[in-house]
Amino acid sequence: MAALSTGVKSVIGKTRAAKKVITVDGCQMECARKVVEGAGFKPNKSIVLVRDIRMTKRALNEDIEGELKPLTAYISPEEVERTKRIIIEALQDGS
Repeated sequence: MAALSTGVKSVIGKTRAAKKVITVDGCQMECARKVVEGAGFKPNKSIVLVRDIRMTKRALNEDIEGELKPLTAYISPEEVERTKRIIIEALQDGS
């Protein structure tokens, strides 16, 4: 994402050559989609996890001063599976 937003030619070229551009954002701010659109591309599909799989947004910063937890403490196995399914569906979609 950072390379796309800074105009790295090889990343722009790979994005241009991609059959589909699918963005996956955690929250409704949709930063990934905005970066892709800011680089001049229109995503074929924009996935927002809090909206599309009803993922609960958890603040990781709560643990900054304490003992850091593994990612699995913030996301359930069910959320991982739902995320995988929605991404696979987007990739297989004929549009």
